Amino acid sequence: MSVLFFHTMKYRPEDPRNPNNDRFILSKGHAAPVLYAVWAETGYLKENELLNLRKVDSILEGHPVPKQQFVDVATGSLGQGLGAACGMAYTGKYFDKASYRVFCLLGDGELSEGSVWEAMAFASYYQLDNLVAILDINRLGQSDPAPLQHHVDKYQRRCEAFGWHAIIVDGHSVEELCKVLSQPRHQPVAIIAKTIKGKGIPVAEDKMGWHGKPLTKDMADSVIKELQSRIISCNKRLYPAPPNEDASPVSLRNIRMPSGPSYKPGDKIATRKAYGMALAKLGRYNDHVVALDGDTKNSTFSELFKNEHPNRYVECYIAEQNMVSVAIGCAVRDRNVVFASTFAAFFTRAFDQLRMAAISESNINLCGSHCGVSIGEDGPSQMGLEDLAMFRAIPTATIFYPSDGVSTEKAVELAANTKGLCFIRTSRPENNIIYSCNEDFHVGQAKVVYKTNDDHVTVIGAGVTLHEALAAAEQLKKERINIRVIDPFTIKPLDSKTIIDNARATRGRIITVEDHYYEGGLGEAVCSAVVNETGFTVHRLAVSQVPRSGKPHELLRIFGIDRDAITQAVRKVLSSSANAK
Repeated sequence: MSVLFFHTMKYRPEDPRNPNNDRFILSKGHAAPVLYAVWAETGYLKENELLNLRKVDSILEGHPVPKQQFVDVATGSLGQGLGAACGMAYTGKYFDKASYRVFCLLGDGELSEGSVWEAMAFASYYQLDNLVAILDINRLGQSDPAPLQHHVDKYQRRCEAFGWHAIIVDGHSVEELCKVLSQPRHQPVAIIAKTIKGKGIPVAEDKMGWHGKPLTKDMADSVIKELQSRIISCNKRLYPAPPNEDASPVSLRNIRMPSGPSYKPGDKIATRKAYGMALAKLGRYNDHVVALDGDTKNSTFSELFKNEHPNRYVECYIAEQNMVSVAIGCAVRDRNVVFASTFAAFFTRAFDQLRMAAISESNINLCGSHCGVSIGEDGPSQMGLEDLAMFRAIPTATIFYPSDGVSTEKAVELAANTKGLCFIRTSRPENNIIYSCNEDFHVGQAKVVYKTNDDHVTVIGAGVTLHEALAAAEQLKKERINIRVIDPFTIKPLDSKTIIDNARATRGRIITVEDHYYEGGLGEAVCSAVVNETGFTVHRLAVSQVPRSGKPHELLRIFGIDRDAITQAVRKVLSSSANAK
């Protein structure tokens, strides 16, 4: 850390988020105290603030978080720092075209995480020669030695197999570290630093049982005295070199579409395709919009963005965990407006990265296509049926669930200007355009898409089930049963007021219908919204079991979320009301 911060890195310590600064990520976030000590040494932190480590009123938390200006991404869930570093390095090399470098310090324990090796493959493929990973090989994990212990040659061979220039050094040698960090590079560099945990502290040196434990006061006093005896001069201060001023200023304010949607009544389009068209359109007039995908671009339609803006498209291949981490890195310091897409089902394997994105206060936009049983023949492994539950559980998330081309285009534009994580849920089937192109959309504002002056039940659907609800309304109309149909547009935040006001007009009778499992989706969101309302009943229709392959309309029918299931549910609700009377 001393060599990095006072010899190698170029940055302005008084301005930690200066866009020209070299970047540093402490992937082994449990080593946070050494990061705080470094920033105290630079003068950015007051030394006495270090005594407030982990206290409730201090910014110096147990692991790094971005409320500390010198932290770009939160770490502590191991194996994720290098992926974010890849996003930062990719941005520096290909988007900013600037000279800043990215340094990432990893522990040997986290090298068991597959996400580390996804990042290693990404960095070598894109020749990120501005990226340096320092592997702290101290042999010891939390409860057991790391699997390779001090076999640094094996680490070297693994890194080389992934296309990195790997160099073994004595991690305690200032001279060796200075030398290796000064070498010219033409590929990403992995510095494999062999270290001894607790070196110089006899009771703890190379011994298990000291992970996360402080020394006793007597031990600490003895060690400090020993260290002080080795210091040659207390008066000499080291200062980092200033960075090159070659990262252009970026403004991400007011990222807007140049014009409204151009769909016509009667048009049919899948919302997944509408997403790709909208993203390409947004990118035409906003140079800092970038897109990532996990080798599904011809299904999510992010390929439409790539075709128009190839230099702002990043193919992350089938490595969804790393894709989310790269997205987080690309969005750091507000350098880019980032959209990343894959099947909604495949974001589930990156939930930890999404959770950490929220802790990182990251602004990223994610599009999950192929949601629900409506994808049809591909079967349950491809069907996103848990994604709403997953994103609803994340505090900083906004969930868009557009139902036609117009609302999809509006969702893309709104997501680009909404802080936090945004998730856009798109569907495979083609559906009719239901909104006029001048319809206004807002986060947290639902739309009443079908109503009369005498409605009996309020039906809430989204995506394909909204179209099924509209079809059910036409069927029921022939039986002189009127239903009110609501499109929530955003599932989180949910427009509770519109739902409650309209449900009151139908005597509190609500039916929700969703292409998602019962747990954690639209139905439960509506139940939460109306839980304190007296006289309200919510009848939920959702996918109740692991589905199977079949034609979309067959699966909607089998799992009870099609127009016939809705009409049957409406009759049942009305029959129950009549019997109650």
